[in-house]
Amino acid sequence: MSSVPDDITVVHDATAQQFRVGSNGDTALLQYRRDPDRITFLHTEVPEAYRGRGIAQKLAQAGLDYARRERLDVIPLCPFVKSYIQRHPEYQSLVKAT
Repeated sequence: MSSVPDDITVVHDATAQQFRVGSNGDTALLQYRRDPDRITFLHTEVPEAYRGRGIAQKLAQAGLDYARRERLDVIPLCPFVKSYIQRHPEYQSLVKAT
Protein backbone atom coordinates (compact mmCIF):
# COMPACT_ATOMS: atom_id res chain seq x y z
CA MET A 1 0.00 0.00 0.00
CA SER A 2 1.38 3.39 -0.96
CA SER A 3 1.68 6.13 1.59
CA VAL A 4 -0.66 9.08 1.40
CA PRO A 5 1.07 12.35 0.48
CA ASP A 6 1.20 14.87 3.32
CA ASP A 7 0.70 17.84 1.00
CA ILE A 8 -2.92 16.97 0.23
CA THR A 9 -5.36 19.40 1.83
CA VAL A 10 -8.93 18.27 2.40
CA VAL A 11 -11.51 21.06 2.51
CA HIS A 12 -14.75 20.55 4.43
CA ASP A 13 -17.70 22.29 2.78
CA ALA A 14 -20.50 21.90 5.32
CA THR A 15 -23.01 23.77 3.14
CA ALA A 16 -22.49 21.34 0.24
CA GLN A 17 -22.14 18.43 2.72
CA GLN A 18 -18.86 17.21 1.28
CA PHE A 19 -15.16 16.89 1.89
CA ARG A 20 -13.09 17.68 -1.18
CA VAL A 21 -9.63 17.91 -2.67
CA GLY A 22 -9.30 19.89 -5.84
CA SER A 23 -7.10 21.79 -8.23
CA ASN A 24 -6.81 22.42 -11.95
CA GLY A 25 -10.55 21.92 -12.41
CA ASP A 26 -10.51 18.37 -11.02
CA THR A 27 -12.21 17.74 -7.71
CA ALA A 28 -12.23 14.57 -5.62
CA LEU A 29 -15.00 14.42 -3.07
CA LEU A 30 -16.72 12.52 -0.31
CA GLN A 31 -20.42 13.35 -0.12
CA TYR A 32 -22.38 12.93 3.08
CA ARG A 33 -25.73 13.64 4.71
CA ARG A 34 -25.65 15.16 8.19
CA ASP A 35 -28.39 14.60 10.74
CA PRO A 36 -28.32 15.96 14.30
CA ASP A 37 -26.63 12.89 15.80
CA ARG A 38 -25.25 11.02 12.81
CA ILE A 39 -23.47 11.33 9.48
CA THR A 40 -24.17 9.13 6.48
CA PHE A 41 -21.29 8.83 4.02
CA LEU A 42 -22.88 8.48 0.59
CA HIS A 43 -20.28 8.53 -2.17
CA THR A 44 -16.57 8.96 -2.84
CA GLU A 45 -15.48 10.16 -6.27
CA VAL A 46 -11.88 10.55 -7.40
CA PRO A 47 -11.12 11.81 -10.94
CA GLU A 48 -8.72 9.76 -13.05
CA ALA A 49 -5.98 12.40 -12.64
CA TYR A 50 -5.99 11.85 -8.85
CA ARG A 51 -6.22 8.07 -8.70
CA GLY A 52 -3.44 6.08 -7.08
CA ARG A 53 -2.32 8.97 -4.85
CA GLY A 54 -4.25 8.12 -1.69
CA ILE A 55 -6.82 10.90 -2.15
CA ALA A 56 -9.83 8.71 -1.30
CA GLN A 57 -8.07 7.60 1.89
CA LYS A 58 -7.47 11.22 2.89
CA LEU A 59 -11.14 12.05 2.25
CA ALA A 60 -12.35 9.08 4.31
CA GLN A 61 -9.98 9.93 7.16
CA ALA A 62 -11.08 13.58 7.18
CA GLY A 63 -14.75 12.60 7.24
CA LEU A 64 -14.30 10.05 10.00
CA ASP A 65 -12.16 12.39 12.09
CA TYR A 66 -14.89 15.01 11.73
CA ALA A 67 -17.52 12.47 12.87
CA ARG A 68 -15.38 11.63 15.90
CA ARG A 69 -14.88 15.31 16.85
CA GLU A 70 -18.60 16.01 16.50
CA ARG A 71 -19.54 12.77 18.34
CA LEU A 72 -21.64 11.54 15.42
CA ASP A 73 -22.69 7.98 14.70
CA VAL A 74 -21.43 6.90 11.28
CA ILE A 75 -23.48 5.17 8.61
CA PRO A 76 -21.09 4.12 5.83
CA LEU A 77 -23.28 3.64 2.74
CA CYS A 78 -20.29 4.46 0.54
CA PRO A 79 -18.45 1.20 -0.24
CA PHE A 80 -15.04 2.88 -0.04
CA VAL A 81 -15.68 4.39 3.39
CA LYS A 82 -17.10 1.06 4.60
CA SER A 83 -13.96 -0.80 3.48
CA TYR A 84 -11.72 1.93 4.93
CA ILE A 85 -13.39 1.49 8.32
CA GLN A 86 -12.90 -2.29 8.11
CA ARG A 87 -9.17 -1.74 7.47
CA HIS A 88 -8.80 0.86 10.26
CA PRO A 89 -10.07 -0.48 13.60
CA GLU A 90 -9.66 2.93 15.26
CA TYR A 91 -12.82 4.04 13.43
CA GLN A 92 -14.97 0.94 13.91
CA SER A 93 -16.51 2.19 17.17
CA LEU A 94 -18.07 5.11 15.26
CA VAL A 95 -20.36 2.77 13.32
CA LYS A 96 -23.56 2.02 15.20
CA ALA A 97 -26.01 -0.73 14.37
CA THR A 98 -29.10 0.64 12.66
